[in-house]
Amino acid sequence: QVQLVESGGGLVQAGGSLRLSCAASGSIVRVFRMGWYRQAPGKQREMVALSFFSGAPNYADSVKGRFIISRDNAKNTVYLQIDSLKPEDTAVYYCNYRQSVFGNDVWGQGTQVTVSS
Repeated sequence: QVQLVESGGGLVQAGGSLRLSCAASGSIVRVFRMGWYRQAPGKQREMVALSFFSGAPNYADSVKGRFIISRDNAKNTVYLQIDSLKPEDTAVYYCNYRQSVFGNDVWGQGTQVTVSS
């Protein structure tokens, strides 16, 4: 089994920055993708940014130019640098891991990001 532990959430004013981290541990054979989703109150969970084993990362249109995803493969850790935060970025941010293209998704426990106006 793979476990994900997120950190880095918090309360920040609009325009501020945060850096989220997600460390994967356990039976990691390979990583097809790691990334971040978020869920705001009353809304469905949505993809924010994904980092793939090969190829360019994928970003939601709403975060392009403000969020940057990166990975440290040696540490099985994925990061999300969040700049120019907006109140609408307020959500619980979940780390996601998938071992293969059609593999099961593994989720972290979530980290709260709250942006005040």
